[in-house]
Amino acid sequence: LGRTTVFARTTNVSVGAFAGYVTRGPRARAAVKTDAMLQGSRIRPSLAFLRGGKSQLMSTANGGSEDFDFDYLVIGAGSGGIASARRAATYGAKVGVVEKARLGGTCVNVGCVPKKVMWNAASIAEILHDMHHYGFQSPEDAIAFDWSFIKKNRDKYVERLNGIYDRNLLNSGVTKFIGTASLGNDPNSVVIDEDEGDKKTIKAKHILIATGGYPVFPEGEGIKENSISSDGFFELEEQPRKAVVVGAGYIAVELAGVLQALGTDTKLVVRKDSALRNFDEMIKTTLDEEMQRQGIEIFRNTDGLKSISRSPNGLKTVYLNNGEVIEDVDVVLVAPGRAPLVEPLNLPAQGVKQDEKGYIIADEYSQTNVEGVYALGDVCGKVELTPMAIAAGRRLADRLFGPPEWKDAKVSYDLVPTVVFSHPTIGTVGLSEEEAISKYGEDNVKVYKSKFANLYYGVWQVEPEEKPKTAMKMVCAGEEELVVGLHVIGMGADEMLQGFGIALKMGATKADFDSCVAIHPTAAEEFVTLFPWGLSKQKSGALQSPLNGAPVPEPKAGAVV
Repeated sequence: LGRTTVFARTTNVSVGAFAGYVTRGPRARAAVKTDAMLQGSRIRPSLAFLRGGKSQLMSTANGGSEDFDFDYLVIGAGSGGIASARRAATYGAKVGVVEKARLGGTCVNVGCVPKKVMWNAASIAEILHDMHHYGFQSPEDAIAFDWSFIKKNRDKYVERLNGIYDRNLLNSGVTKFIGTASLGNDPNSVVIDEDEGDKKTIKAKHILIATGGYPVFPEGEGIKENSISSDGFFELEEQPRKAVVVGAGYIAVELAGVLQALGTDTKLVVRKDSALRNFDEMIKTTLDEEMQRQGIEIFRNTDGLKSISRSPNGLKTVYLNNGEVIEDVDVVLVAPGRAPLVEPLNLPAQGVKQDEKGYIIADEYSQTNVEGVYALGDVCGKVELTPMAIAAGRRLADRLFGPPEWKDAKVSYDLVPTVVFSHPTIGTVGLSEEEAISKYGEDNVKVYKSKFANLYYGVWQVEPEEKPKTAMKMVCAGEEELVVGLHVIGMGADEMLQGFGIALKMGATKADFDSCVAIHPTAAEEFVTLFPWGLSKQKSGALQSPLNGAPVPEPKAGAVV
């Protein structure tokens, strides 16, 4: 859900700005001492900037000195932008951040964080629904859910996180500007239209664009006026009695699952035959089965929304392009996708290139086609995940401002694990079976899979086919059976995948997985006991093989730096 940096369209948090930086650790103190000898203290020029002065700054990336207000100016105070700004400040760079709305971007305000809170609430509802299978009884209607209660406490939590982000910037010595930023006509310049109505032009040696994305609405009569986006979901004051969710991506299935679990009569509208079309076939099929088992009605092959009308009593009628109609709807939530937030940036002023969808084109180093202008996160459309933007932002700061050993630092966009907080949850990393066959050829791909009911459902006195299922798949390629894809859907998938993601990044084979003794009884153990166990070619992807009872790795001699 809106993972990474964006101008969340919500009320501003008004806070004061602070200029300058604080030194942290011996490296930062050494940088201050060196600068003081070369050009005088950088603390005083920083404070002079508040009075309209300029500071003579030394570029740590390209050498030479020019007249700049900042070493680094970050446009967008979402997860990626803030992470990059704070990392740069640790190297002694003078850093500024520009943000229009609340700190933390989509993830904190209208994405990952509040979504997970609602997913938690929905998961509790599911446990309460299941408790009679474990002998717990309660009078009918004894347990009620108060939507306004969780919204109020969720909003307080988000506001607390906004404050933490603000204090972190202050403690890192990063200057904050509240307003809308755009590229100036001159190189290295940014124009800030502040909320108070003032405009100022800032000169920065390096400019990072990390503005993220925003939800889009499909075209059609009455659609935008009578529906909400994923942002609007978090503004709902009351739980809808009946809701229609339009979309086939992770946002749609996550919010549909939350609504249904909390008791809303939920319909899911997809353009084609299923949701999550770009995921492995096993994931799509199992999720489809589970959503229907939970009571979500899926409208398939609709070709999307045609229009929405609203009756005098406020209820909506949803018209689909295939002729189907859904009536008496309280809330229509549309989640067909997101677009990069680039409109306010005035990118043509400095010639920053975009692709046909508007995403900023940046290379693996987050470098655009314009020297000194960088972009990362959702505004680039590569891997639209909050942790991806954070990693890219920190590595960019390492490369620009860090010591010589970081001069080629970059982040990898390959084998990025991700989780969909659907009901049940989904975890996936690497290639799907279809993608692996396309890349390596069918004869070079071997697949291991398993489908079972979690032990949690073991005591349920229902037919086996009625129990929710966990499904797992390991996709291997080559003679050594290198694991190139891992996919799981089921209870606990969200907390299961992180460690396995490390294994894939390190080149684990099926034999490596088999060499790890299972933790029993867990669902995760299935990945290290997939049938047939222990019969793969005994080839390891590890620098030190763990196969056949090999000794464990030992650290090399020497002090830890």
